[in-house]
Amino acid sequence: MKCRYITIEREYGSGGTQIGRLLAEKTGISCYGREILEEVSNDRGISVEKIERYEETVTNSFLYSVYMMTQAVSGNGDMLTRDGHIYVAEQAVIRRFAAKGPAIFLGHCASEALKEYDGVINVFIRCTHEEERRRRIIEEYKIPAPEADVIRRKFDKKRSNYYYANTVKKWDDFKNYDLVLDSGKLGVETCVEILKTIIGRTI
Repeated sequence: MKCRYITIEREYGSGGTQIGRLLAEKTGISCYGREILEEVSNDRGISVEKIERYEETVTNSFLYSVYMMTQAVSGNGDMLTRDGHIYVAEQAVIRRFAAKGPAIFLGHCASEALKEYDGVINVFIRCTHEEERRRRIIEEYKIPAPEADVIRRKFDKKRSNYYYANTVKKWDDFKNYDLVLDSGKLGVETCVEILKTIIGRTI
C-alpha cells in the first residue's frame, strides 16, 4: 500500500507529539496537531482555549456518541451539540489539510476523518516505562512533580472520552491501529526511524 498519511493517537507523556514533529522534520512532510485547532478557531471565530475546553467536557456516553454520529453523517448540523459542531469542524479541517498532500496528523480522531482515504497508517504511541513517562511530563512538559500523575490521568481520560464519543471505539484498543509503538522501550528516536522507514518505502 502506498502510504500518504500517518495518524497518531498517543498517551500523555509518551512523547507522541515529539515523535510526530521529528518525523515531519526528517521527512519534510507536514505535521498537524494544534494547527487543526487553530484552523477551526479561524473558521469559527472561537478561541483555541475554548475549543480545548469543549473537548475536555465531551461525554463518553454510548447513546450520545450514536446520536452525534448519526446527525453528523446525515448532515443535520442544526441538531448537533456544541461539541458535535467542533468535532465536525475539526474533521473538515483534517480533510482540507489532507488535500494538500502527504501529512502526519496528531490526535483529533484523524483516523476517522480519513477512514475512506487510501494510504492511511493509524499509529498509537504508548509508554510502558512509567518513570520515563513521569520524567517527560515533569521535565519536558514543565508540569510540577506533585501534579504529574493527576495531569497524566486527566489528559488520557480526555483523549479517551473524545475518541470514544466520536468513533464509538476505545482509544486504547490496539485493534483500532495498524501499528503500536512503545516509546518507553524503543525510545523516541527509534520510533521516529520506524515510521520514517514506513514512509520512505511507501510514499
